[in-house]
Amino acid sequence: MTAGGAAATGGTASDGPPRRLVVLRHAKSAWPHGVPDHERPLGPRGLRDAPAAGRALAEAGCRPDLALCSTAVRARDTWALAGARWDPPPRAIFDARLYGADAPELLDVVRGTPDEVGTLLLVGHNPGLEELVLHLASAGLGDALDQVRLKFPTSAIAVLTWHGPHWRALTPGAALLTSMTVPRGA
Repeated sequence: MTAGGAAATGGTASDGPPRRLVVLRHAKSAWPHGVPDHERPLGPRGLRDAPAAGRALAEAGCRPDLALCSTAVRARDTWALAGARWDPPPRAIFDARLYGADAPELLDVVRGTPDEVGTLLLVGHNPGLEELVLHLASAGLGDALDQVRLKFPTSAIAVLTWHGPHWRALTPGAALLTSMTVPRGA
């Protein structure tokens, strides 16, 4: 997925195999009275948009080797609907550290990814995800960086590529933002 929607490859020059970090903000949630933030479910639009995000990822060839997902209900439900686009769905780990995390905390989680993972999907929340994308991207294809700077709405997908021997080698500014899309369901 490029900013225009087509498949793309890229990354910054450094040692190591190509790696891809796919960042997915949870789909639109509901705000039921008396429900704690962590337990908020997806709203009607989120229930439509999460499968659309999965379709967009599948059509772009962005099947993750591993999905790291916040433990919040809206993030888990987003992953369940998006991950259902593959049979079987990619392996997922639900990690409480992703709920409410800022960019440095998210980067610490990403750096703990096993070396054999080439494509990592991160499902979480703003403002941390938007900050992480802007923190990691030294450049972007088309207007992808401008789109993220403007807004990283619910169900937004950012794809970052880089080369490195290990996920722990990922540093600020080391990635190329190859796309930013916001899939919407019918």
